[in-house]
Amino acid sequence: MEAYHKFAKWFFFGGFGIISKNDPIEQEKAIKYKDLIANAVVFQNVVDLTDILRNLQKDGYLIHREDVAMISPYITAHVKRFGDYLIDMETVPTSLDEMGNLVFA
Repeated sequence: MEAYHKFAKWFFFGGFGIISKNDPIEQEKAIKYKDLIANAVVFQNVVDLTDILRNLQKDGYLIHREDVAMISPYITAHVKRFGDYLIDMETVPTSLDEMGNLVFA
């Protein structure tokens, strides 16, 4: 839980994470929006890490369950908190079911 809270707090960067309004509804919204963003990044990190592991497996590397258990989805180095994001609405991503399962050594 501590790792998740540190990860989620990283996204709560405006105003140093201080909720300046004394309105309980606005406070709840701020917390829920932060958690929504954090959960979306965790999901994308897991998808990306799984894709990398599948590619390694295709290249002949043995993937051990114990090694995968040590990988954290709380990665922020690749996230641009300040910047422009281009969203490609034309390209449909591969579904998770189509990607197949990892086979552990």
